[in-house]
Amino acid sequence: METMKKYRLNTLATEIIMIIVALLFLVPFYFLFVNSVKTFGELLTDSAGLPTAFEWSNYSRAWNITNFPLAFWNSLVVTVVSNLLLAMLSAMTAYQMVRRNTRFNQLMFALFVAAMVIPFQSIMIPLVKVTATLGINNSLYGLIICYLGFGVPLSVFLFHGFVKSIPVEIEEAATVDGASGYGVFFRVVFPLMKPMFVTVIILNTLWIWNDYLLPSLILQSAELRTIPIATFAFFGQYTKQWDLALPALVLGIMPVIIFFLAMQKYIIEGITQGAVKG
Repeated sequence: METMKKYRLNTLATEIIMIIVALLFLVPFYFLFVNSVKTFGELLTDSAGLPTAFEWSNYSRAWNITNFPLAFWNSLVVTVVSNLLLAMLSAMTAYQMVRRNTRFNQLMFALFVAAMVIPFQSIMIPLVKVTATLGINNSLYGLIICYLGFGVPLSVFLFHGFVKSIPVEIEEAATVDGASGYGVFFRVVFPLMKPMFVTVIILNTLWIWNDYLLPSLILQSAELRTIPIATFAFFGQYTKQWDLALPALVLGIMPVIIFFLAMQKYIIEGITQGAVKG
């Protein structure tokens, strides 16, 4: 009885601490949403309190100034295309590296892992020069190619660990039944990769959708702006239009929050299964 009571008290204390920590993480969202419906003056004088009057016109003004439908479309195209290519290419690459464990594949995997620790700031200038030389700067497809280069190392690393958990006997049985190499991968292995596939897409979506630095280096035209770049228009050298920037930020993060909440159940499953040693 005493053990059960102690267990319940420990569980209750842990739950209370976790709730407090969760509320602390939600505080920035409170400031974001509350201040997005305030006037500029009220935002500066009382940023923590509730608004005296809800200024919903802030959202319509931010929508028009940022040309949000166009920025949303650009971000959607870049995110979706980059994600699909990253997931497919990384899955196929990791599968070959695991199933054909040659020295060359071991070296390539080591290079992928090493590429994960290279700071982006150290290659910014060479990246701009290379994209300008190849003629892919100031274009969405050029930005997608850059995301492929920077996103493949982590994606291959995650898929590599996951493939090790898939029994080889399943593939051997499919081969005996007459399946080709591509048939084994797409009909047998690929469906089993669903948890990791979704995990990679979620992680890359959070990165690509919210990324500002890489699009700002590649894209110059106003009609090619993604949501982070369009939102930055409210921050000038001498003025910061917080009453419009915050609604723009809310509009920008809502799609990715909805996507994350809908797909988050696959994250733990994918990462847990991908952590199995081969």
